[in-house]
Amino acid sequence: MLAHATVDKMTAMHLPAMAEAFQRQLGAPQFAALSFEERVGMLIDTEWTAREQRKLQRRLRTANLRRQASLEDIDWQSPRRGLDRALVQSLATCAWIAEHRNLLLIGPTGIGKSWLAEAFAERACRSGYSAYCVRAPRLFRELHIARGDGSYLRVLARLAKIDLFALDDLGLAPLTSAERHDLLELLEDRTERASTLITSQVPVKAWHEVIGEPTLADAICDRLVHSAYVLELQGPSMRDPAVRTRSATAPPSDSESTEAPEPPPPKPPRSRKRS
Repeated sequence: MLAHATVDKMTAMHLPAMAEAFQRQLGAPQFAALSFEERVGMLIDTEWTAREQRKLQRRLRTANLRRQASLEDIDWQSPRRGLDRALVQSLATCAWIAEHRNLLLIGPTGIGKSWLAEAFAERACRSGYSAYCVRAPRLFRELHIARGDGSYLRVLARLAKIDLFALDDLGLAPLTSAERHDLLELLEDRTERASTLITSQVPVKAWHEVIGEPTLADAICDRLVHSAYVLELQGPSMRDPAVRTRSATAPPSDSESTEAPEPPPPKPPRSRKRS
């Protein structure tokens, strides 16, 4: 009777994993040989692990991931050239997120930028950070709607709190005046407070042309580039069936590094001087 009451109280206190573990201990004689401290520790570990798993699942749902992407699944034998294995493994520690630095993934269409961005976001979630991935056209559309219904500042405040904000496909088309201002407001709230990941087909040195309006372009690039790691990817589209076939049959390379040294300081291109 006492055991049932204890289980009911655990459930009422929102300790379902601990209650389930407690019932397992009651029904398994092997636990009787353990000390009181060991049994209590096991109950607490079970509840703690269950809560951490629930937090992780919430972070993954909030991240808006569209793919089953993980850094462990990177195909290093693919024709995706320019992907520095040592640097990627170092970035996988998420130290750059703790330091509020940015990451720019540059390369042609189909090279795997979006997949890699979501893989970094997934790793961030597993490391305890919040993340959110969105394509640039959809973000600007959502901000346009928010401006109309009066929720614009609330949306910006919510985005500013995200540890890793991944903006996919920036620069598919020249930015409008409203989009330039939206991007600057977003980055202003996040600069030196949180990390931003950008994917783009446009080389960083050409961002001024895509952004337009030199003064705003300088301000946006200044907030993005100077504290960023830049990964420039090169090669054929990974969507090409012939490329995927060659990747699957390619032998492993003995020259690839497996160690993860400290990431070198970023060397971003210089933005144009302000007039």
